[in-house]
Amino acid sequence: MTRVKVGIIKEGKIPVDKRVPLTPKKCMEAMHEFSDLEVIVQPSEVRCFSDQEYVELGVNLQQDLSGCDVLMGVKEVPLNQLIPNKTYFFFSHTIKKQPHNAKLLRAVLDKNITLIDYELLTDNDGHRVVAFGRYAGIVGAYNGILTYGKKHKIFDLKPAYLCHDMDDMQEEFFKVKLPPIKIAVTGGGRVAGGAMEVLNMMGIRKVSVFDYLYKQFTEPVYAQLHSGDYNTRPDVEVWDSPDFYAHPELYQSTFRKFTKVTDLLMACAYWDPRAPKLFSEEDTRQPEFKIDTIADITCDVDGSIPTTKRASTIPEPAYDYNKATGKLEPAYSSENNITIMAVDNLPCELPRNASRDFGRNIIDYVFPQFFNNDEGGMLARATIAKGGKLTEKYKHLQEYADSGAVNKEKQENV
Repeated sequence: MTRVKVGIIKEGKIPVDKRVPLTPKKCMEAMHEFSDLEVIVQPSEVRCFSDQEYVELGVNLQQDLSGCDVLMGVKEVPLNQLIPNKTYFFFSHTIKKQPHNAKLLRAVLDKNITLIDYELLTDNDGHRVVAFGRYAGIVGAYNGILTYGKKHKIFDLKPAYLCHDMDDMQEEFFKVKLPPIKIAVTGGGRVAGGAMEVLNMMGIRKVSVFDYLYKQFTEPVYAQLHSGDYNTRPDVEVWDSPDFYAHPELYQSTFRKFTKVTDLLMACAYWDPRAPKLFSEEDTRQPEFKIDTIADITCDVDGSIPTTKRASTIPEPAYDYNKATGKLEPAYSSENNITIMAVDNLPCELPRNASRDFGRNIIDYVFPQFFNNDEGGMLARATIAKGGKLTEKYKHLQEYADSGAVNKEKQENV
C-alpha cells in the first residue's frame, strides 16, 4: 500500500462493547509515525472515549467510512453494517466454527470482504502480537478477589466496570484484607501475567509450587502453576511441553493435589478440548476438596473447570455451584457451594486501559505491515477470506461458512 486511509468503526454488536482499536492519542501517534496513514473515526455514543476527546486532538470524525481502505473494529460486525469490497480487522470468532457466526463468515464471502482476524496476527515464531489477554487477567484477578471477599463477608470492592480506569480500581486495593489463604494461578501467558500483576500490587506474596503444596503460611500467598505441574503422561517419566501441546489427549490430570490446599483458583491457562479437565465434579464432593471460589478467567464453558456451566455477566459476575446436586444456584447462596466468577468479556470492564494497550500493539506490529508489503507475511497468515473466497489456510471453514447461508435461508422462509 502507498497511502492508507483507516476507519475506526462504531461497535454495533449487542451487548455493547466500549473498547476501541485506537484511542484519541494513539490515532495521532499513528499518523505522526506513518506519514502516509490517515485515521478517520466513526462517531459513537457508546465508546469509552467520547467523540469530543477525538475532536480535541484533531482526529477527523466521519459517519461515512466507505472511502476508507481499511476498517477496524473490536467485536463482530453486524451483517447489515458490513461494507462490501473492504478490508476489515476485528475478532470474528469464526476459526473454531462458532455456530452463531457462520452467517457472518458467509456474509464476508458474499460481500467480497477481506477479513483479517486479530486473533490470528502472529510473529514469525507464532506468538500473538495483538490481544486483550493482559486485561482479561487484570480484571479477572480483581473479580476473583472481589468474589472471595464477598463470599466470606470480609470486604466489599467496587466492581471494576464502575471504576473509571485502572488507577481508580487500584484505589480499592487497600480494602483487601485476606486471611492466610492459598491462591492458585494456572497458565504462563498474558492472562496469567495480568492476574499476577494484580496479586503483586495487592501485596500477596508469590511462593514456589513446592512451598505452596507443603508449607503453611501466616499470610495470603499464591503460586503460578504451569501445565507440567498438574498433568502427567503415564508412559513418560520426564515432562515434555511440546509433546503435551501436540498430544494432550495422552495426559492425565494431577491437579487433585492442589485442590486439597487451594482456597481460590484463578484459571488463566489456555485449554485444549483434547486435554484433561483439572478435576471432576465428583472430585468436588470429596471431603478434602478445599476450593470454594473459582475465577474462571479463560471462561471455557464445560472446559478445564467442569463447574463452569455457563458464562456470567459483567453486572452479575458470579453464581454458585452446589457440590451436592451439581446444580447452579444464585451467588453466595451457601458457604458449602463453590462460587464461580466466569465473565467472558472481562477487558470490557476497563475499556480505556485495555484500548490503550491494544492500540500500542496495533501501531507497533500491524501498521508497519501496511507499508513494507507485509514483510514476514503477518497479515497474510491472519487473512481468513479474500476475493470472495476463503484463503488456502482456512479452506476447512468452507462447510461451516456454507451452513451460514443455509441457516439464513431457513430464517427467511419462516
